[in-house]
Amino acid sequence: MFLSLHDIESAARIVYSAMPATPQYCWPLLCEELGAEVWVKHENHTPVGAFKLRGGLVYFADLASNSTVTGVISATRGNHGQSVGLAAWLHGLSARVVVPHGNSIEKNAAMRALGVDLIEHGDDFQAAREHAGRLADELGLHLVPSFHPLLVSGVASYALELFRAVRDLSTVYVPIGLGSGICAMVAARDALGLKTEVVGVVSAQAPAYAVSFAAREVREAPVTTTLADGMACRTPQPEALEVIWRGVDRIVEVSDSEVAEAIRILFTCTHNAAEGAGAAALAAARQERSRLAGRRTAVVLSGGNIDRALLADVLANRCTG
Repeated sequence: MFLSLHDIESAARIVYSAMPATPQYCWPLLCEELGAEVWVKHENHTPVGAFKLRGGLVYFADLASNSTVTGVISATRGNHGQSVGLAAWLHGLSARVVVPHGNSIEKNAAMRALGVDLIEHGDDFQAAREHAGRLADELGLHLVPSFHPLLVSGVASYALELFRAVRDLSTVYVPIGLGSGICAMVAARDALGLKTEVVGVVSAQAPAYAVSFAAREVREAPVTTTLADGMACRTPQPEALEVIWRGVDRIVEVSDSEVAEAIRILFTCTHNAAEGAGAAALAAARQERSRLAGRRTAVVLSGGNIDRALLADVLANRCTG
């Protein structure tokens, strides 16, 4: 998958028709915590509280202009589903979304508020994804994938913003769910001709991408994370792995306890709420803090959609992973 600077800038214009660019801040307390200059890319500030909306806006703009589709279906743990719901609403399409049982209560509520017909099926994302595929065939609905070049081109607008706002970044840490966020970062870096090191971050309790990265082949791995649901991937996306193998320096695994501590630090130092996947990049940077001294580093706060009760438990140290 290759995206030119023109591709990304064209996608960005579609994104900006529905939302403004998100900020990137260098928070003094966070810099003190890590002993380095650290910038946070605040994708928790989009209209759905996560980066995924950017890809949905571009995908649905193309879908609406090139087909007679009236209804769509997809699978999610929450943020992709909100993206599908909002983008479908903007284009007058009906949307169904499949989530696994036990999914985030508040993410489910947010999707329903966007007009999504929510369907619960299976115990994890992969089971929900497979069920969505079956329903698409049975009901004649367009299946919106969780990974696609159009989704990546839209998401790459966040990386373009970051690279243009913060010059001379040495390293950027990016959480990996199914791969659109990190592939977008690699695409924008390469399109701009930069040398920034891109580091992927996965949950140690959902290590499929780390295992596959090391083995240089697609490998499944069990998911046991209870905090980083946005990274709860059992089966990697082959197209995403191709980009990651080519353009990512390394992948760092972070435990739920490290993610919980990163959530607390982000709240203390920036007063931003981060979901598990959203705090994972900071958790990885803290794990590698000895590498950061004298270097300008960025972490992607990919989303802030954490249930209130869970956030309260994490902040009170009742949930340590």
